[in-house]
Amino acid sequence: MVADTLPARTGRASRRRRSPRARREAVRGWAYAAPTAIFVIFVFLIPLGLVLRMSASDWPLMAGYQGPNFPDNYTEAVQHRLFWDSIGFTLKYTVITTILLVGLGLGLALLVQESTRWKSFLRTSFLVPSALGLASASLLFYVLYSPYAGPFADLMQSWGFTFLGTPEGALWSTVFLVVWRYAGFYMLLMLVGLQGIPDDVYEAAHIDGASRWQTFRDITLPLLRPTFALTIVLCVTGSLLAFEQFYILTKGGPDNSTMTIVQLIYNVAFQGQNNLGIAAALSVIVLIALIVINIFQLRAFRRPDEN
Repeated sequence: MVADTLPARTGRASRRRRSPRARREAVRGWAYAAPTAIFVIFVFLIPLGLVLRMSASDWPLMAGYQGPNFPDNYTEAVQHRLFWDSIGFTLKYTVITTILLVGLGLGLALLVQESTRWKSFLRTSFLVPSALGLASASLLFYVLYSPYAGPFADLMQSWGFTFLGTPEGALWSTVFLVVWRYAGFYMLLMLVGLQGIPDDVYEAAHIDGASRWQTFRDITLPLLRPTFALTIVLCVTGSLLAFEQFYILTKGGPDNSTMTIVQLIYNVAFQGQNNLGIAAALSVIVLIALIVINIFQLRAFRRPDEN
């Protein structure tokens, strides 16, 4: 019996001897994690809790909290006259920008990967617009599109065309701005994915007699699945939350034809209704939609062998 209990006692004693070191390691781990935890708590969790409370409360902009108002805020949010129109336009804009940015990003990445003499110049040229802030780029294009001060003013007047004067013109003018601004960034993401594919795979395909199209279709695209997942999630999320470019270029016009869901939230909160409760309810709806869409995207790009 004594022999049986001796190992257990020895193990407990060794654990007690190691406990100060384990405690120091635990404290060190908490110290490393504390800045990130504090940042998440104050920048995400506390504002999220405030938004949830506001979405269930009667909260005028100038009067503050007036009492609970759930679920009336959500009902009024869904019944807003521009709610479904803004969702439809936001989805249309998201589909267009996602297809253009992902396709152009992949094409530019293949170009700068294959090019040898002009590789550095092309990479730098495509990345330069990404260094400019979106608000600054929107102001720049606002001047370029101006029918009075822009460089194309005389040409537009002679043709009777305005970049931002029609719904389709305003949409495609904004899409052009976004593609110009972000194409280099998505090229960089795609280039990282391409460089992560082992050269041995391409050499084996070349030995087997595969053409360039077969190599691209059967090797490059499947091995870029994680990169596609990342780029599409980033592009869809950013497009669904589009605000600065439309606020600066179109203000939601003409005739509310370019009103995004985020701009609608801004207008409900600070213009017109001045109701933070309804705006918060719209924000919660957008947050839930983003979570669902991102989960669907990640599941769609999951490899067959992943659980």
